[in-house]
Amino acid sequence: MIKPFLLALALSAIAAAETFSLDSVDGLKTIQVKTEAATYRGRKAVRVTDAAPATVDDAGRLALVAESQFQDGVIELDMSGDVMPGSMQGARGFVGVVFRAAPDGSKFECFYLRPTNGRADDQVRRNHSVQYISVPGFPWQLLREKFPGKYESYVDLQAGEWTPVKVAVKGDHAQLSVNGAAQPALIVNDLKQPVSSGAVGLWVGPGTVAHFANLRVTKP
Repeated sequence: MIKPFLLALALSAIAAAETFSLDSVDGLKTIQVKTEAATYRGRKAVRVTDAAPATVDDAGRLALVAESQFQDGVIELDMSGDVMPGSMQGARGFVGVVFRAAPDGSKFECFYLRPTNGRADDQVRRNHSVQYISVPGFPWQLLREKFPGKYESYVDLQAGEWTPVKVAVKGDHAQLSVNGAAQPALIVNDLKQPVSSGAVGLWVGPGTVAHFANLRVTKP
């Protein structure tokens, strides 16, 4: 098992960075989402809105960065998630980032936020603020049932606010850091899909309108 500080150290020598401004929808491959250029809270961004039937599960709502190719390294971006008007009661403003994604979105790893959970009055709900999922085969429901508390955690979040996130990946290990924190909010030492190269993408859940900006991908 790679300890958190060792993973950070292993990635510290990474030098080759690629930036995607995310100020237009050019180069995004959409899967059951609507994308549009927007200015949100003073920043140029891409707005991603859920456009899937309510029956679609975690796998269904993506905007893949077509020119990206990523296996190991660091992904950084700013994201904001909020609940769409008229959404179901369980909507949380789900917003996240995928990596190692297949071109058709049939396979990927994902970290995502539940922004409305971050300051909820219910502590159990707070404990579900950030989540790891893996497609195919490992939706949040299964991971929570089989491994309670292992693939989700608490972090302070606010719906509709810009939130900087960083994902560090090496082999079958990954860490999610939020709001510039020195320590990761969630550590996964057993990514579920076989190690491979794939696209980076933007992910939303049911009933979500999200904004993304300043995507930076750094690789060995």
